[in-house]
Amino acid sequence: MREDNKIIFTGPVGAGKTSAISALSDTPIIATDAAASDMTLNRKGYTTVAMDYGILNLDAQTKVHLYGTPGQERFDFMWDILTTGGLGLILMLDNTRPNPKKDMHFFLHAFKDFIVDVPVVIGISKSDIKAQPTPADYADVLPEITADLRMLNPMPPIFEVDGRRKDDVKNLVMALLYSIDPGIGENP
Repeated sequence: MREDNKIIFTGPVGAGKTSAISALSDTPIIATDAAASDMTLNRKGYTTVAMDYGILNLDAQTKVHLYGTPGQERFDFMWDILTTGGLGLILMLDNTRPNPKKDMHFFLHAFKDFIVDVPVVIGISKSDIKAQPTPADYADVLPEITADLRMLNPMPPIFEVDGRRKDDVKNLVMALLYSIDPGIGENP
């Protein structure tokens, strides 16, 4: 693995991208939140308009740069900018949204050019508030969603997460890093 690495967090508004980066970052994050002024206001008062940014130090020489994309499609011009040079994608989904499986479909297709070359890991947030769909329900629809995508891993791992909990977010990142290098974490 390189000494400086870049992981992208994406997903709809309110899925927990900013919280996840904040929970994991070893430095205070840079967030570009602005007051919500559209239908986003129904879900939360502020939303990311450019990016979130944090740093995870794996060791003295190895950093992982954590970038969060805006969740609104009107800011999709940032998606290509942020994914350039990325090692992988963490897709955060909010289980309380009206159709989170549709959100999964939308974001996997929106990032199809990026995920041809990099692995994906899926984190489902707020399943403590709304238990359905389950991780198995997401896994059941993945084959039809990814059938026309040339994904590096067409069956990405799926985790229930609380984006505020460092250990949950760390599991997402470790699963992604393991997808990149299955030998990671082994003692030399």
